[in-house]
Amino acid sequence: MKFITKETFVLASASPRRKELFSTLGVPFEIVTSDVEETSVQADSVQKYVQEVALLKTRDVAGKCAGKTVIGADTIVAFNGRLLHKPIDREQAIAHLQSLSNNKHSVLTAVAIIQPDGTETVFVEETTVIFKRLSRQLIEAYVDSGDPFDKAGGYGIQTSGALFIERIEGDYNNVVGLPLASLFEQLVTMNLLKI
Repeated sequence: MKFITKETFVLASASPRRKELFSTLGVPFEIVTSDVEETSVQADSVQKYVQEVALLKTRDVAGKCAGKTVIGADTIVAFNGRLLHKPIDREQAIAHLQSLSNNKHSVLTAVAIIQPDGTETVFVEETTVIFKRLSRQLIEAYVDSGDPFDKAGGYGIQTSGALFIERIEGDYNNVVGLPLASLFEQLVTMNLLKI
């Protein structure tokens, strides 16, 4: 499909997965990354937290990209109301995966869109992920592969972390890091993209 836009889009993300998903839209865009410290955000709910982090990153990039439409996102894993950040070491990665084993958790991605006139739009997509029961041996083998350390919750659904998934309820791409269908719908609604 071909889409029409007059916008100059900037994707405020270093994630190769987000870049690949956004490129599906077939419109030109550039990548500019944010330098903000995500852990500086305080919020009273996981929903508010992910929104604030996405806005923080997107505002930072928008400040460097005058006249452009900046799109940023943040993805978190929430289990029993608490955040499972990217693991900082082997023990934390194992603990994350042991918590998720044979349980369900939420993956929330907030997407922030800042237009050249400063208008901000943010939405949150939530997907439920149900894990199989994981053996200690499988968890350790996965952690030792190094894959968990740059991923919220300590696993990647698009890598060998897919072996842990019993099923998902919601948007698969949201778990990867960008709810593409909802973003597309939002961009069309805002007249930033035309069919």
